[in-house]
Amino acid sequence: MYTLREPIERAERLFGNDEATVFGDRRRTYGEFADRVRRVGGLLESLTEPGNRVALWSLNSDAYLELFFGIPASGRVIVPHNTRWAEPELVYATNDAGVRVLICDRDPGAMSDIVERVIRIDTGEYDELINRADPVPFADDIVPSTLAGLFYTGGTTGTSKGVMLTHQNLTANGIHTQLGQPFVRDDRYLTMAPMFHAAGVYEAVALPMAGATTVIVPGFDAGACLDIVPAEGITCFIAVPTMLAALNEAQAVSPRDVGSLRWISHGASPCALEVLRTSDQLFGCELIHLYGATETAPLATIMRHEETMLSGDRAKSCGVAAPGVTVRIVDGANNELSVGEVGEVAVKGPNVMAGYWNKPEQTAAVLDEHGWYRSGDVGHMDADGYVFLVDRAKDMIVSGGENVYCTEVEDALYTHPGVLEATVFGIPDKKWGELVHAVVVAREGHDVGEAELLEHCRASIAGYKVPKSIDFQTEPLPKSGPGKVLKRLLRAPYWDGHDTAIN
Repeated sequence: MYTLREPIERAERLFGNDEATVFGDRRRTYGEFADRVRRVGGLLESLTEPGNRVALWSLNSDAYLELFFGIPASGRVIVPHNTRWAEPELVYATNDAGVRVLICDRDPGAMSDIVERVIRIDTGEYDELINRADPVPFADDIVPSTLAGLFYTGGTTGTSKGVMLTHQNLTANGIHTQLGQPFVRDDRYLTMAPMFHAAGVYEAVALPMAGATTVIVPGFDAGACLDIVPAEGITCFIAVPTMLAALNEAQAVSPRDVGSLRWISHGASPCALEVLRTSDQLFGCELIHLYGATETAPLATIMRHEETMLSGDRAKSCGVAAPGVTVRIVDGANNELSVGEVGEVAVKGPNVMAGYWNKPEQTAAVLDEHGWYRSGDVGHMDADGYVFLVDRAKDMIVSGGENVYCTEVEDALYTHPGVLEATVFGIPDKKWGELVHAVVVAREGHDVGEAELLEHCRASIAGYKVPKSIDFQTEPLPKSGPGKVLKRLLRAPYWDGHDTAIN
């Protein structure tokens, strides 16, 4: 199995003069890209030791990509920070990971008091340091099991976990991607999903394997991204469902020449069939459904040519296990279930994480001694191995491709002195997949309003986690015998008439 140095060395050797990255007016070959990746090692050599954690908090750029490879290839560990996190969430992840160096494209705020060194991309400091740094050979003591990155799944509380992905995990995902939905040398891939997110870098290792070009935009704007398709001859990209819906709208209003597109993939959260049917009409290329998790680096299943199945029995499927990955449906005792039986989706393969950073109990809860990862998603499988998701076992909402852990939002609500009880769950939304909804019981004598609670939440959690709506009631929340809130009773009216509880 590879480490992250091999894809770069191969691309440099075979495709050294080919275009590797495009970012604005800047274009770099694979030879230039490999040189800069080695200079990242030279820069970090004087600031850190092998194994030290280096955080990256930035919008998409070609610098982001060279750091994504350069930090692990030098023997360090990359810690991507979500650009939508609130400061308490950033501080938590920085402290939890023991970050030594922060590389960012904005004011580091409170993180500057935690780390030993801050390097700014936006001021030109990073480029100046990279240009002065000597390119150093890739670390020769890295093995496939060496930790490459900590990818945090949540926010400020104990629910936030650093997913430990090794060099093997990331390179295995690249190989699985190439086997399941291969890139070719002439491909020009548009990176518009945020690169701190699994969807933004799922293809990062596969592209240099093929010698394909990455065209990177800092952030998503539907019209601007569509303009890039004919300008750069874009052949493929991934979009989370909210992005895909926005692209549909922009293309319908002002059609661009999208004849260069070979395929569009989507993932990160359920996508409405109507959105997919519209994409098929407007773009006329192959649609690919991807399913996975940060813990699986991220691909678990792949549905090729989804556009041919949008009206059939498999319209709700997320595909079959990616090559190199095994997927099964299990019961509570981890026994494999028969075709059609509903249970939890379990995944095994060289792409499955090493565990959660400094959280052995949480690791043991989802990862068994044989390497099976229990996803928390509930589904079933047909006789041909197609997986269908029907519910989510974890107390988690997926809104616009972002994971929102209900306990994080509930904890934020409970810190308000006027809140006696609070529970949070997802409700269906055509645009975002799910919206964060709360039910609150106020303390006697407190006149608490929705606007006040929303503003209170914004001070401690990211905007996408803040409830979009709140119901207030005077009766206690319904509870089971052991005292657990019966969310299903509160949630049921919102999901009435929907095929699944995660759509």
